[in-house]
Amino acid sequence: MATTSPNLLFLLHDVACCVADQPKRDGTRVCGSKEPPVKPSIRTTMRCAVAVAAATGLTAFPAAQATQNAQAEHQSAMVRAAHLERMTIPDIQQAMDRGKFTSQQLTSLYLKRIHALNPRLGAVVTVNPDAKAIARASDQRRRVHAARGPLEGIPVLLKENMNTADRQPTTAGSAALLGAQPTRDAEVVRRLRAAGAVILGKANMTEWANFRDPYAVAGWSAVGGLTRNPYVLDRSPGGSSSGSAAAAAANLATVTLGTDTGGSIVDPAGLTSTVGVRPTLGVASRTGIVPISSRHDTPGPLARNVTDAAITLSAISGTDPADPDTGAGGVLPADIGSVLDANILRGKRIGVWRAGHTGVDRDVDRVFEATIRKLEQLGAIVVEGADVIEPKDLIGHLLPALLSEFKHDINAYLAATPGSHPKNLARLIKYNDEHRAVERMDWFGQMYFTEAQKNGVDLEDPAYRAHRATATELARRSIDDPLEAHKLDAIVTPTTLPAPPVDHQGGEGGTNTFVSTTNSSVAAGYPQISVPAGYTAKGLPLGVTFLGTKASDASLLGYAYAFEQATQVRKLPRYLPGVG
Repeated sequence: MATTSPNLLFLLHDVACCVADQPKRDGTRVCGSKEPPVKPSIRTTMRCAVAVAAATGLTAFPAAQATQNAQAEHQSAMVRAAHLERMTIPDIQQAMDRGKFTSQQLTSLYLKRIHALNPRLGAVVTVNPDAKAIARASDQRRRVHAARGPLEGIPVLLKENMNTADRQPTTAGSAALLGAQPTRDAEVVRRLRAAGAVILGKANMTEWANFRDPYAVAGWSAVGGLTRNPYVLDRSPGGSSSGSAAAAAANLATVTLGTDTGGSIVDPAGLTSTVGVRPTLGVASRTGIVPISSRHDTPGPLARNVTDAAITLSAISGTDPADPDTGAGGVLPADIGSVLDANILRGKRIGVWRAGHTGVDRDVDRVFEATIRKLEQLGAIVVEGADVIEPKDLIGHLLPALLSEFKHDINAYLAATPGSHPKNLARLIKYNDEHRAVERMDWFGQMYFTEAQKNGVDLEDPAYRAHRATATELARRSIDDPLEAHKLDAIVTPTTLPAPPVDHQGGEGGTNTFVSTTNSSVAAGYPQISVPAGYTAKGLPLGVTFLGTKASDASLLGYAYAFEQATQVRKLPRYLPGVG
């Protein structure tokens, strides 16, 4: 496969950052930096936000403001990236409440890590030029009033398909949307801000959330370039929430958000030793997120531990009048911490899904067998034979439905978004044809785009409605039948195979994931959670996935938490150049 020109990548990064960073006071654009990679140090410390700002050159405050900040933080201790690896959001909140460090210091540390590591990873597309101001305001609120919630002052990275009404672009990775100018935050972003989170920036993604062409390169976008796996840099972090997963793994933010339409949260989590949660459809709103399908899309968190993922999911969940699928309610408890019980697996019936997932890779088998033994040690009743068999007719109904939904939903999004960008799918197709070099049409084409334009029908069309109803019913039965037949609380299975090469293309027979794990769950609108489970002999991460029926999110979070606490298998990334 051809490699992307470094000059082209830097040019694309600069275009994206120029849109985001106007006006940036010192002219620095982290994602567009042409500086050579800097060797990371997870033990780099900072004693105050002003000192870090001066050292990194990422920002410059007026003298009076700097003095005020230094005085307010005079009693604060240092915050280290190595400490943060072991801290959960509650730990961080307690430290900030006690004056150990501030949100401004925490934000500055993450900005410094992005500056140092991102040239090698390509995980972050845009740094929010307002991040430090948001952090300062959060610190002031904490001093004068009180924290608004568990995310007060917590830096969060967003997948780059989430609208923000600020100085950051929203492009879904495509240069075609560099001129788009959303005027409102996505609903999940609004909820994060209301909870006190610091929107740190936006993470790279597979362009158009991997729905441009079946041979797309996971983790590549025209705006962000190619994202690399922090554990082994010549390996892929998967897609389409590639940057979100890589950034969470590399400790570039406390937590990140991704979106999932067909494994786009869960699979990258498995490949990067992070926790990825695809919630039940409707737990979190899709309003203001560049769509693929309103019947599949859902945002969800990626984090280094289950606690942070659960807290973040709770913060972004809730009813949105603009998204009718969010009206169910009651999926998550008011106190999300109540489900995080290390003993919750005792007496629970956990089904084992092996068919198609074991006997394929020796390391996957070894790690999965260790997982089953650990579940038994934790008191779970392990039930063999709980395979989720994807119905033979599922894809035949699912793909036509998806093509129609994509055409309808992307046309609606493009038309409603202000700015100078293509206003419908036909013009997107034309844009790609006219900008073949920028959009790397020599790597992969736009088959899904052209098929959707040609064959997509109105969502009131009887043929579409029949395809959607059948696909949903087949998918739900494929999961609910083994759950009911074996009286199971959940099913566990390997998340994915080890990470493929970084330039890996998809396509029939070329995928690296266990497709049936995702197809059935996403078509059903059911939840999945991937949690770190081990590593290959060469150091590549492996995860296991807990899945269940509709609205079983709270239980799955509990099972994942208990497994995580008992195993503690996650290791820090080593940024190895390759594994041979």
